[in-house]
Amino acid sequence: MAPTKMKAAVIGEGGKIGVQEVDVPKLAPGQILVKVQAAAQNPTDWKSAFGGKRAGAVVGCDYTGIVEEIGPDVPAGLWKVGERVSGIVHGSTYPNGAFAEYTAAPAEVAVHVPDKWSVDDAAQLGVAPFTAIQTLWQSHDDLPTPFEPTLTPFPILVYGGSTSVGQYVVQFAKLSGLRVIATSSPKNFDLVKSLGADEVFDYHDPEVGQKIKAATGGKLKHAVDTISEKTSPGIISAALSDEGGKVAIILPYEAPRPGVSVAFTIAYQLLGKSYDFPYHYIEDPAQTLRGKKYAKLLSDIVAKFDIKPNPLLILPNGLAAVAEGLQLQHDNKVSGQKITYRIADTPK
Repeated sequence: MAPTKMKAAVIGEGGKIGVQEVDVPKLAPGQILVKVQAAAQNPTDWKSAFGGKRAGAVVGCDYTGIVEEIGPDVPAGLWKVGERVSGIVHGSTYPNGAFAEYTAAPAEVAVHVPDKWSVDDAAQLGVAPFTAIQTLWQSHDDLPTPFEPTLTPFPILVYGGSTSVGQYVVQFAKLSGLRVIATSSPKNFDLVKSLGADEVFDYHDPEVGQKIKAATGGKLKHAVDTISEKTSPGIISAALSDEGGKVAIILPYEAPRPGVSVAFTIAYQLLGKSYDFPYHYIEDPAQTLRGKKYAKLLSDIVAKFDIKPNPLLILPNGLAAVAEGLQLQHDNKVSGQKITYRIADTPK
């Protein structure tokens, strides 16, 4: 039985983030209570925490841990108390988040963690791989999967191949039989190639779009934009075929030229409930169904294939380091690594 109180990284008055003792969340129908062992950080965490400044909200989306309790209306046999689990909660918005000793998570949008994944690595089986799945198989509706790979490779561009999402997109796309073209900073070329990218280009190069178009013979029609701001729309547009193509985006922007379409997705919509931050969303049953489908797909992929997690950057002092970690990512001082917190490292 879980305690009634817990430590958590909480947004205080004025937006200051620190460790507080708060109530352990109560389970709603369809939820499991997770005793969190480690939590991983995503850009959405600092954006939501610094932008929303919602006093009383617990920070963090990505968790891994052990099933502590099973709430009402959870499908029979889906989870057992004591099983390892990872997934997403909507952090920095409610008194329930991943950067805490306990979190209440949607039981059907959670990942079964295989033994081969360490606790630290499993913490990132949340926003990044779920978003990668959305960009490949929700935004695009004509791409193969790792379980039915194409026998005739065609190109896909992964813009931002060393980002947390990009590292998963590269791997999933390669397993699906695609010819993976990626961009990154030169310092991350080896990392992105080790994940399966066939060619990697420097996004700083003013001619990178034209070079990718030449490398793909003018036949590129599929792209994933894991940056979705600044110069990425223009570069991708230049790389796509003359006829155009489709770009999966993770921040909304308008199609950069005729013939190019964009499709925006966000992982929060997979969690099966309405929300009012970072924008107003009414729960869509089709999206909720996707969340359940993608959780099973991700569980199957990590169980069957040798997926490489993002390289780790473990900050000391657990939850007490969250304010520092958010600032590091806000200041763009982390590249190619996943900030991760071990909950047990939190000072008593």
